[in-house]
Amino acid sequence: MARPLLRLLAASCALGAMAGSAAAQVADHGAPWLENPFPSTYVPLPRSDVMLRHATILDGAGNRIDDGDVLVRSGKIAAVGRALANPGGAREIDARGRWITPGVIDVHSHDGTYVLPLTTIDREAGDVSEGSDVNVADTWIETAVNPQDTAFSRALRNGVTTIQILPGSSPIFSGRAVTVKPIRATSVAAMKFPGAPYGFKMACGENPKENGAETHRGPTSRQGVVTYVRKAFMDAQQILRDQKGEDGKPGPRRGPPAGRGPDLKREALAGIMAGDLRLNMHCYRADDMATMLSVAKEFGFHITAFHHATEAYKMPAALREAGTCAAVWGDWWGYKMEALDAVRANAPMLDRAGVCVTMHSDSPGSGQRLTIEAAKAAGAGRRMGIVVPPERMIRWVTSNSAKVLGLEDRIGTLAPGYNADLVVWSGDPFSVYTKADLVFIDGAIAADRSAPPASPASDFELGRVAAVRP
Repeated sequence: MARPLLRLLAASCALGAMAGSAAAQVADHGAPWLENPFPSTYVPLPRSDVMLRHATILDGAGNRIDDGDVLVRSGKIAAVGRALANPGGAREIDARGRWITPGVIDVHSHDGTYVLPLTTIDREAGDVSEGSDVNVADTWIETAVNPQDTAFSRALRNGVTTIQILPGSSPIFSGRAVTVKPIRATSVAAMKFPGAPYGFKMACGENPKENGAETHRGPTSRQGVVTYVRKAFMDAQQILRDQKGEDGKPGPRRGPPAGRGPDLKREALAGIMAGDLRLNMHCYRADDMATMLSVAKEFGFHITAFHHATEAYKMPAALREAGTCAAVWGDWWGYKMEALDAVRANAPMLDRAGVCVTMHSDSPGSGQRLTIEAAKAAGAGRRMGIVVPPERMIRWVTSNSAKVLGLEDRIGTLAPGYNADLVVWSGDPFSVYTKADLVFIDGAIAADRSAPPASPASDFELGRVAAVRP
């Protein structure tokens, strides 16, 4: 696929976005992967203007402000600094002795699809992976999310304001992700982050090759997986060619050629090559990541982030050159062969080398403690001589995470014009003794540690009443 065509498609889509709605963009520029059958219905919670006073502020952009103030107006950050003037009408909250950061962002979660407690793994209770094929690029994980999962409320109460829910990593092409706000809702549409770019999940290494061996439905080796990936992208290139008019430029949508119906799998892969779907790739070993970067270069697409990336510390230059982030854990290792060469200082080593690094959870437990995951990694770095101050470390769970989601101009930083997603912590957010006192989403208090739990509770909070026999 010639890269100029990809640039033309991307430019067409950008112009379409400025000119009108997403639907008009699809109609005008022939990008079926931009169609959204599941629009967001999110409505912010009731809110009022607030002035937070005398806190230690980590703004997510690398700055620390002691005895600082934050002004929130109409759901946005209006000002950050010291001794700010109250413009009038803003309720004042004394945050003396407490810390304020942007809301925590989890870029890798299975909340709502791997609901605890599980009754039978991956069957009745689990919807994390679609196992009918190794290519399920046409699936949307948001159609499987159960908003009643208690993981959402637990994450929210611990300072998490944005979550990317990914499909599982058994298939090679796992399908679309969805970005949500962990508010109480009866549908995922009501949680869905309005206007968030779509993520997409792919997998390399042990998971897809073992799935192929177990199900007899796909490649059974690393070389087989890579060959399958290359063939799939070669096949999807035709979708992009179909968008061209007689002048070689993207033209009005013409639909599939005669005799061929829509191919949602190929359209999704075309969306990756066009740069409209942000590619999140499950990958552990450095050699696997290097191979996938080569495939990405061959087909002209960008890998937004390698997830897990336990050997990313071995290849910082390649990641930096590709502009690819590494979403990592604080200390997960050794539970399978490709995780054996992990190091706890992965994140600080990458950060020192200028790589975009972010912590991620992959579990509802870690998803409640991402600042502690960051602290564990930073502690390991400190023991080897890499000192990461809090104002830099906070980027691993805020602004860098927002970059992975394509939302770095809306969340992850405390600056004028950004969404007022922020946390007031009882102390240093990287201490195990600290709690999230207040959590704001779009300027509304979504969680208050001093208030009683909201009612009614999720069905999953109710438990079961023991049967009493007469």
